[in-house]
Amino acid sequence: MSNKPSVLRHVVLFNFKASATPAQVADIEMAFYALRSKISLIQDFEWGTNNSPEGLNQGFTHCFLATFASEADRNAYLPHPAHQEFVALLQNKIEAVLVIDYWAAA
Repeated sequence: MSNKPSVLRHVVLFNFKASATPAQVADIEMAFYALRSKISLIQDFEWGTNNSPEGLNQGFTHCFLATFASEADRNAYLPHPAHQEFVALLQNKIEAVLVIDYWAAA
């Protein structure tokens, strides 16, 4: 184990509806990415699309990872107006979403 301070990871996986167009998916990708510049509580952010050859993704194609210093920061992020605006953008485009938060262990 490292003496490095722990950070809180907020992992979000999306399974898009078949009716979601590539342009709508791209808009969602960029809108999620833009949250980092709109919400200063986000310490770091990364995202990508599934490329696993295992076939175990259960339809989830996109992974987004936001990093927070504390649960209080994460808890303030959730109701933040910019986050809520982003959540509204997902209407009728997401088949399923999976969220897992964890304290990073090194």
